[in-house]
Amino acid sequence: MRLTPGTKITNICLPAIDSSVFKTENIKGQPFMLSFLRFASCPFCNLRINELVRRFDEFGNEFTIIAVFDSPLDNLIRHTEGHKAPFPILADEKNKYYKAYGIEQSFLGMIKGMILRMPTLLKGMTKGYLPFIIKGSMMTMPADFLVDREGIIQDAYYGRDEGDHLPFDAVKDFSLK
Repeated sequence: MRLTPGTKITNICLPAIDSSVFKTENIKGQPFMLSFLRFASCPFCNLRINELVRRFDEFGNEFTIIAVFDSPLDNLIRHTEGHKAPFPILADEKNKYYKAYGIEQSFLGMIKGMILRMPTLLKGMTKGYLPFIIKGSMMTMPADFLVDREGIIQDAYYGRDEGDHLPFDAVKDFSLK
């Protein structure tokens, strides 16, 4: 079931690529974007992480991002540690939080993204984000949640296809409030 604005977040406790265990309670009182992505080698997801890392300084000083992948930790480390993200990148291999947040699976969304976003897919692949090792579901659709200081979802964005994310400017506007 999809979550809606006004819903209190479900606290998250997951392993991070830096070998720590991340808990949302550790950022209590801080606004953030909770971003559910697909499998670790997904070109669309890696392009998204790349953009968020590259433009992270455009966000407000107290704002952060939590990126969650549908992958085992070892595979996630292999595919994402090169981003050197200033925010936590987490592995939810058993999809515990994907289920809690109503993250959807869609074969049609996967095909739609491959066709309609072919230039983006090719861009990701030319940057070296090659989906040769797929550990996680190819049918997972991305979702982004903007969460306020009280832990309340202010925006719940469920991607319509594999490359559909909340626009960067919407995230930036929220971060500067």
